[in-house]
Amino acid sequence: MSVPKRRFFEFGSAIPTVIGADSVVMGNIRGAGEFVVSGEVNGDGEIEGSLSLAATGVWNGYIRAQRAVIAGKIFGGLAVKDELEIGYTAVIRGRVSARTVAIAKGAIVDGEIEIASDAPMVQFEEKRGQ
Repeated sequence: MSVPKRRFFEFGSAIPTVIGADSVVMGNIRGAGEFVVSGEVNGDGEIEGSLSLAATGVWNGYIRAQRAVIAGKIFGGLAVKDELEIGYTAVIRGRVSARTVAIAKGAIVDGEIEIASDAPMVQFEEKRGQ
């Protein structure tokens, strides 16, 4: 029996949109598919797909996404339609909403967390990347 992976799009088949660690993007971002952000974004985001914000990533603005794994910093808030995973290196300053939320011990969320389902918020201890 295989153990399900917590990060639901680690091995996606489509080519992601990547914002590299040394990149700074000024302006709003809209798109579909998987987005991997290791650099800095200054603007709002409308992502019809998955967002992976790396530990080196910083997003200044409000983000809407289908699914998200957050390890970096968000200053502005986040609305996720489906699953949200917040890693232990994450810092989120703003309102967070999602259908389901898993948050690692050590993560910082400075704002309200709203769960749009009957599922409880899951807390976990991060074992990857330590």
